[in-house]
Amino acid sequence: MPTPPKMSDEQRRAALVRASEVRKARAEVKQLLKSGSVSFGELLERAESNGDLGGMKVSAVLAALPGIGKVKAGQIMERLNIAENRRVRGLGDRQRAALTEELS
Repeated sequence: MPTPPKMSDEQRRAALVRASEVRKARAEVKQLLKSGSVSFGELLERAESNGDLGGMKVSAVLAALPGIGKVKAGQIMERLNIAENRRVRGLGDRQRAALTEELS
């Protein structure tokens, strides 16, 4: 088993704060998706300039959309041949287009 990198206490605290900020930003976006304030297409645009959002799993984003849960998100991804561990920044142009068409 690999050992974790050596970090000073200050580096560890900074990493914990950063991780907390990323989780908060992702939770806010998922809440906006749930409420319908942000569309999937808008999320894709935001993710291009925001690495925190680009790191979200596509399955989590789809499950946050109104009317789509974990099961339906998995079915959509399977039908469009998108790997279950794919992240938003890892989507290809065709996958983006297929998802946008599916969700519109």
